[in-house]
Order: sequence, then structure tokens, then C-alpha cells
Amino acid sequence: MIRYLYADQLAQFPRLARTMFEDRADQFKTRLGWDVTVGPDGQERDAYDDLNPLYVIWEKADGTHGGSMRFLPTTGRTMVNEHFLQLTDGVPIQSPLIWECTRFCLSRQTEQGTAAALMLAGGEIMQAFGVEHFVGVFDARMVRIYNRIGAAPDVLGTQGTGRSAISVGLWEFSTAAQKQVSRVAGVSLAASRDWFETAFGNHTEQAFQNVA
Repeated sequence: MIRYLYADQLAQFPRLARTMFEDRADQFKTRLGWDVTVGPDGQERDAYDDLNPLYVIWEKADGTHGGSMRFLPTTGRTMVNEHFLQLTDGVPIQSPLIWECTRFCLSRQTEQGTAAALMLAGGEIMQAFGVEHFVGVFDARMVRIYNRIGAAPDVLGTQGTGRSAISVGLWEFSTAAQKQVSRVAGVSLAASRDWFETAFGNHTEQAFQNVA
């Protein structure tokens, strides 16, 4: 199932949170060799985890992390504006209608369809919070995943070539894309909406204020 949790709510789900940060260390440090900080507890965190972001997490049946994404509004600090301006010709992306999505992570042991389920959850955020676009930086390996899911972004800029290429892109919501992603995820639109409403109910305006 999908859980929507702000950073200050993670303590309520200690096993889910621990395995998420451990899987981030495994993916970004061990498998991809990124220059990220892994603590003595084997968990990967950065400064943006301290800004009370909203996490979208696929929770497996045993209560552990299967996959996740992290969201912050671009009206505040974001990774794309502080570290990747070279990909946007030096123009910062700042708008209440655009949120940044980072740390897209999948566990080695996750179920098929997890990536699509996470993207489906992103669509729920867009609809409920009035967000028109997500912005995010991604590497070349993610292009195949996005295309398979049916949620490819509009690329704003790319640095490097081949497998070393890094790009920044914008995602938008459409009903057709939502239905395609739902099919790939194996998750009905009704189930996706139910998970969102379990987290937020009808209090989306208050929820938005937590990260605004």
C-alpha cells in the first residue's frame, strides 16, 4: 500500500522509515556510486530530509519499504535550485504550482509495479493540492523506467551523454496518463484514491501548509 508521511510523522512508522533510508543508501551509494552521505546506521539522509518533506512510500506487506519519493514545494529550498542550476541555464524553478520530487528509490526486493504505484500517488498529490507540475533531476537509467510506466517528463536540460547523462524534467498530470499508470501499477484508481484519503481525508489545504 501507499503511505503519505511528512518527515515529522516517520517516527510513528520506525521500521518503514529505517528501511527506506537503508534502501536509499543501498541504491544511491552502493549500486549507483553517488556522492551521498551514509551514516554509521547504514542510512542515507541529506539536508532536505530536515525540511519536513512529504514522503510517498510503498509499504510492503511486512511493513518494510518497497519504494519511495520525496516532495518539497519549489517556493522553498530545493535540490534542483541549489545544485543543478546548470541544467536549467541558471534559471531557478520557483512556483507555488510546482513541487520538486527527489530520491526516487526502489528496494531490491520490491514488488513489480511499485514504481508505477508511486507515480500514481504523485498524481493524487497534483489533483488534491493544485500542483500543476513536478520537477526533478534524474539519471539515464530512469528514462527506461519512466517510459515503461507511461509517465515520461518533458526534459528541460541534460548534461553528459549515455549512461552518465543527468537531466532535469517536468511532469504534469493528465487523466489518460493516470489510467495508463494505474494499469501498469496493477492498482485501481479507487484504491489509489482511498490510500490518499486515508492519509489526508478532506484536509488537503491544511496538509499543504505542512510543506509550504
